Amino acid sequence: MSLTLSDVNRIAYLSKLEMDQAHADIALAELNGIFALAEQMKDVDTTGVEPLSHPLAAILGKLPLRLRDDVVTEENAREAYQAPAPKTQDGLYLVPQVIE
Repeated sequence: MSLTLSDVNRIAYLSKLEMDQAHADIALAELNGIFALAEQMKDVDTTGVEPLSHPLAAILGKLPLRLRDDVVTEENAREAYQAPAPKTQDGLYLVPQVIE
């Protein structure tokens, strides 16, 4: 798969990005490079390779991770945070409906 300059311009338009011709040419080359890399990765034989749950999963047994204990360090201040809000209900902020 490869993009054309019109594709890049459409993506920029939909993303609300202002992009001149020089930047569009650079973006086109970079995006096509990314797609080419993805195509090369499709050709790699991964038969018998187990999927990893984490990038370090293959070496987790060999690499000690320095993780802190998951403990609560702050008290619940929901009431104080919601006190200045115009409307709240059951711990939630109430806002006007914006989507019909």
